[in-house]
Amino acid sequence: MVSEIKQEGNKTTIFFKGELDTLASTEAEQELQPILQAKPQEVILDCTKLEYIASAGLRLFLALLKSVKTSGGNLKVKNINDDILDVFKVTGFDSLFTII
Repeated sequence: MVSEIKQEGNKTTIFFKGELDTLASTEAEQELQPILQAKPQEVILDCTKLEYIASAGLRLFLALLKSVKTSGGNLKVKNINDDILDVFKVTGFDSLFTII
């Protein structure tokens, strides 16, 4: 789920925590709609406190990536743990996302 959103100019950092399962992903998507409509140029998905990501969470990340890129922006994922990195590698998301 989303724990915090920080906006600094054209940079938006979205902090995730806990588990990004089906329910949490649906809630997060609704919460993030106003942010995406503002068309931020740089979006950082901070996963420092994210413990688990389900397929619904991956779909959310992909939707965020498409939305940001469509508006000419840049999206990066940072501080993902080894388990989530493994999921990214197995699904090929590691080649879609810039992981820092």
